[in-house]
Amino acid sequence: MPVFSVTPDAVELDGKPFQVLSGAIHYFRVLPEQWGDRLRKLRAMGLNTIETYVPWNLHEPRPGEFDFGGRIDLGRFLAEAAEAGLYAIVRPGPYICAEWDNGGLPAWLRAAEEIPLRCHDPRFLEPVDRFFDRLVPHLVEHQVTRGGNVLMVQVENEYGSYGSDRRYLRHLADGLRARGIEVPLFTSDGPTDLMVTGGTLDDVYATANFGSRPAERFAEMAALRRWPSFCMEYWNGWFDHHGKDHHVRPAAEAAATLAALVDAGASVNLYMAHGGTNFGFLAGANAVGEHLDDVYLPDVTSYDYDAPLSEHGALTPKYWAFREVLGRGVELPDPPSEQPKTLPAGRVELTERLSLLDCLDVLSTGTVHSAVPKTLEELGQAYGLAVYRTRVPGPRTGHQLRVKGLHDRALVLVDGSPAGVLDRNGPVALPLEIADDAADVTLVVEAMGRVNYGPLVGERKGIVGGVFHGQQLVHGYEIDPVPLDDLSVLPWGRETGAAGPVFHRGVLRVDEVRDALLALPGWHKGYVWVNGFNLGRYWERGPQVTLYVPWPLLREGDNEIIVLELDAEPAARSVEVREEPDLGPATTYIAT
Repeated sequence: MPVFSVTPDAVELDGKPFQVLSGAIHYFRVLPEQWGDRLRKLRAMGLNTIETYVPWNLHEPRPGEFDFGGRIDLGRFLAEAAEAGLYAIVRPGPYICAEWDNGGLPAWLRAAEEIPLRCHDPRFLEPVDRFFDRLVPHLVEHQVTRGGNVLMVQVENEYGSYGSDRRYLRHLADGLRARGIEVPLFTSDGPTDLMVTGGTLDDVYATANFGSRPAERFAEMAALRRWPSFCMEYWNGWFDHHGKDHHVRPAAEAAATLAALVDAGASVNLYMAHGGTNFGFLAGANAVGEHLDDVYLPDVTSYDYDAPLSEHGALTPKYWAFREVLGRGVELPDPPSEQPKTLPAGRVELTERLSLLDCLDVLSTGTVHSAVPKTLEELGQAYGLAVYRTRVPGPRTGHQLRVKGLHDRALVLVDGSPAGVLDRNGPVALPLEIADDAADVTLVVEAMGRVNYGPLVGERKGIVGGVFHGQQLVHGYEIDPVPLDDLSVLPWGRETGAAGPVFHRGVLRVDEVRDALLALPGWHKGYVWVNGFNLGRYWERGPQVTLYVPWPLLREGDNEIIVLELDAEPAARSVEVREEPDLGPATTYIAT
């Protein structure tokens, strides 16, 4: 079996210098039926290794309940990578960033209290150790030391961007070793003094993350830590936020930087080689500002990342440019000659309609009565909506209804009629005049992605502060948690008429199963399900226009499409099927 080793002087495989040419592909962002196709295409591009994160929040959705099967069968993914002729690098966290909700940390960590995260506090280490006890055995058998393909395993992730707890990093490293990890361990951080000195261990391979100027970046790193040059995240593209442009990086320029890395003898991991999709509610978010705790920017559903292999598996100009660099002097497998096919253009009429507020009896996990608003985490819920109902006494004039700590968006109804939309970034208040003895107020609160980078990681969702009328706290709530994890319970055909969010349903007829691309012109904000699978969020703010529907979700004949529109009636109750993806207006971006 191969012997892979890292010393301060060299990276070697079977005693010979080995240049790791890796690319990131996350098994949890791609359906299992498509893993083999994507992996073979990456091998044909010239990679000898792939890299993946491991999302704790998917593998342990509730405390002590573990899932390593189906869509998130890590062992199967690693085996398929080996079949494609690829080694693997695994980054198990517990924190992964990845533009993934909460950086992969489970929401339930802070259900009872705001425990410290990513440090050696026992309230955090205990659940981490429990997770690693269950996760690491799935990795051990796939190590190259055991005849598998896993070359390296990461300790935490970009920790120097967050903290400086070396005792915590040592606990993780020692724990990985004690559980059977024999291959080299590594850390990855930006090559700055702040990040490297805070996020590394002296005896663990320190790698660097950057997007340009490799010679300069490696020189910075070498001045701080003496290890073979490895760019663990070469940012050849970038991710997108709602309300901003779609990021692209020119293929020729990105390939030139890759060539500089390869020609210098450095190892490299393309971030991303194939991005995939943030299905469901799992897209993350950033908070920007001097200290990364100000304006909230949620990520879009697509994680295309302007990667060489597109979201739906197409070979892009960047793919061919990278293949030219990676294939110099090497015989590579032939990539497929045809691009993936999509369904022909068309329109799907959504003829059925059902108000969400008329269905709380089947959608809610149980009405909760409370003096003050509870967060989603306190309600035992990770994602979706929460409906808060309260009564404000009157008569009153000249006061505003204000929500403190709104995470993240709320449709407000007064006596059953829409009164406005509040948003985490503002407005967080609206006028509320009460002519009679009281007003019934309903807030339908949507939780968008949790911040995945910086000090706000671990934030709670829902109403995390309180509701005020003027300066007065509003008390007394009926709260319905609405996780939206099973729409099969919807009572289609029920008489409905309540204002607020509305489900719309129609049938997509398919003659030949292919990938599909859905657009929702004239719709405002919400989510789309195909045959019960949550594709993710749409929002008229863009930039993303089309949602990707992978072919394994479809079947010949009739396919159910459900759209939950949160804000207002669409211009037309139909969705479009398009033949090409549209991720919105683009802006050129080159990461530092």
